[in-house]
Amino acid sequence: MAEEMKTPAPAPQQKGGDVVKGDFATILVGVGTLLDNTLTPLGKMVADALDSLTVVAKQILDGVNTSLGDRK
Repeated sequence: MAEEMKTPAPAPQQKGGDVVKGDFATILVGVGTLLDNTLTPLGKMVADALDSLTVVAKQILDGVNTSLGDRK
């Protein structure tokens, strides 16, 4: 009886494909979350920068238009 307790029980067999598939899916979800959390703020910053550039360009064009007046 003592010998039976000393020998470890065999580990349950798992399909290799299921483990790899589960691990791969977990990695993909993690990478997707990381990219989403990184790119979302960057996208907002780019959009804000483009909006600011649009405002500045309009102000420059309005200034040029006013300074030139109706001269052609």
